[in-house]
Amino acid sequence: MRPEILNPLFATVQKLPGVGSKIDGLLAKLLRSDQKTARVVDLIWHLPSGLIDRRSRPAIVDAPEGQTVTLEVTVGRHKPSPRHNKRVPYRVSCHDDSDEITLVFFRAHADYLQKVLPEGEKRFISGKVEIYAGNRQMTHPDHILDQEEFERMPTVEPVYPMTAGLASKTLRRAVDAAVETVPALPEWQDTAWLKQQKWPGFADCLSRAHRPENQTDLEPQSSFRQRLAYDELLANQLALALIRTSMRRTRGQAIIGDNTVQDKIRTNLAYTLTSSQEKSLVEICTDMNEPMRMLRLLQGDVGAGKTIVALLAMAHAVEAGFQATIMAPTEILARQHLATIAPLCDQAGLHTVLLTSREKGRKREKILTGIADGTTQIIVGTHALFQESVGFHNLGLAVIDEQHRFGVHQRLALQAKGQNGVDVLVMTATPIPRTLTLTHYGDMDVSRLTEKPAGRQPIDTAIMPLEKIDDVVSGLHRVLSTGARAYWVCPLVEESDEIDAAAAEDRFASLDQIFPGRVGLVHGRMKGTEKDDVMSKFQSGDIDVLVATTVIEVGVDIPEASIMIVEHAERFGLSQLHQLRGRVGRGTARSSCLLLYQSPLGETAQARLKIMRETEDGFIIAEEDLKLRGAGELLGTRQSGLPQFKVADLAAHSDLLATARDDATLILAKDPQLKSNRGMTLKTLLYLFERDDAVRLLAAG
Repeated sequence: MRPEILNPLFATVQKLPGVGSKIDGLLAKLLRSDQKTARVVDLIWHLPSGLIDRRSRPAIVDAPEGQTVTLEVTVGRHKPSPRHNKRVPYRVSCHDDSDEITLVFFRAHADYLQKVLPEGEKRFISGKVEIYAGNRQMTHPDHILDQEEFERMPTVEPVYPMTAGLASKTLRRAVDAAVETVPALPEWQDTAWLKQQKWPGFADCLSRAHRPENQTDLEPQSSFRQRLAYDELLANQLALALIRTSMRRTRGQAIIGDNTVQDKIRTNLAYTLTSSQEKSLVEICTDMNEPMRMLRLLQGDVGAGKTIVALLAMAHAVEAGFQATIMAPTEILARQHLATIAPLCDQAGLHTVLLTSREKGRKREKILTGIADGTTQIIVGTHALFQESVGFHNLGLAVIDEQHRFGVHQRLALQAKGQNGVDVLVMTATPIPRTLTLTHYGDMDVSRLTEKPAGRQPIDTAIMPLEKIDDVVSGLHRVLSTGARAYWVCPLVEESDEIDAAAAEDRFASLDQIFPGRVGLVHGRMKGTEKDDVMSKFQSGDIDVLVATTVIEVGVDIPEASIMIVEHAERFGLSQLHQLRGRVGRGTARSSCLLLYQSPLGETAQARLKIMRETEDGFIIAEEDLKLRGAGELLGTRQSGLPQFKVADLAAHSDLLATARDDATLILAKDPQLKSNRGMTLKTLLYLFERDDAVRLLAAG
């Protein structure tokens, strides 16, 4: 049960003065991604992004373009809109000793403007300065005040992120009312720690965060925002620590192998495992030997060899008499996994099947029978594995690839397929910065593959403007004549298969004219059989160029492909570009990646492409991507059900995150049930940041 003291904060915003159903609808659109009714707590976490400072009043000549300023002016001549053409704006000339400025009003009421802007009188105007035809102007000033009104105005006013249809004054009033609603909450932070950091109490920090006095107060490193960020990070780390503790208490089954199947697979490998592969495998098998459920994350850069580690872990399960499954987010990736592991499984005497939504009729029935009676030991599949019709004989290990593409509930559904719970190994080829690992995967133990297997080729990366696309095509002519194969990835228009497919189809049509019969096309709207057919032709060399959308971003492994061309590279995130580049450099040929961009490049895009040229280290790239794009975009948290932070900025507050992690560990070591005085206040913190599930775990013991 949520503490009663917090109930006013979780009430609907319609409980606040002046907020009716219409304003509630606009606030829901602004504050809730699910657009459910907005609550008071949503408003208190909606922090200002800027401020209007009326203490500094520049002369007109010094007023910076594009910024909101307050000017003291003398009102000059009015120039109303012509009667016959109301689309021409109403203009009012104003001046001070330094220069003139024109106030512009569309669909204006002349009587009102003559009343608030009487000619010859002094007025204070506030708004954004623009330059039009060489002259300064201000369109629809935010405020027009006489001396007396100006003296009553706040000298500093916060500016909030907005949504269409919602007036800034209305939002400010609602936020002020929400902040006033915050009750006096007990202090949950350690007193000595607060004193050391020189942080005020929670209520003071929240109030000051909403009433900034200068630009510095808006920075993530201001003491007010740091305190609130630390509160949120501590709630996050406590919740994850409680989930971890609960997982470790949940009895599973000891899965103890004897290495017989693993050794058979190893003898058929054409290479030896890297030291980090060996270390990760030991960590995984040690977890599996324990009678508690395993939940481990295996992180590895593109081509670091995660799949073989996963296969050896599955072999460990089979040795102990269990079945194992590996689940991929796309059919292409599932089939790729099957192609990689099936020959090794056959040589080791393991029966392997593929289960996707494409397997139908008698073929599907036969597959399901083999899974149910235990004759099939290793199952590769997609979301189809979640279905109720899929019953396992004795599932011991579930490997989930690209975890961030699945929701947590899907992971739990797969875990429930085992008789006594299932050990779970989560894999990702998206290198995750340490801060994101701590905040989003903190309930898991982590293994990292930090080396590339022997034989992986370095990749030459170049960037080039799109205007030189004819030169690129000429260069492609030359390299294809040597037997090379190339990917051509089309621009990410938006998260829409339909629009992205159209862009790919256009590029395919133009390249097919230049290289007739040698170009294939793959995109998200094609049927699985069509995609397989094109991929098979590319793999066999029947076609030399594969035009694709980002469906080939993860898992596609064609060693003969040595060229990656990414069109409109400025539209992609760093991690995505890194994943795409990782599709080449897998064979013996020298490999290259060409990033084509549209001029002029913005500052962020420029930084992104520079990093791609300078390093192939996925973990460095991931850290930089976090700084440039933020956590939500980097992992796609909106799609994956991962928590979004309201105050904490992971790039700016990474040092606080490490401290919160240590603090949470110490707290639970001393007070695992949070029954002490501080423990009770920390439960309030968990509820405040909506980590209710963690409190429920405590209640369940």
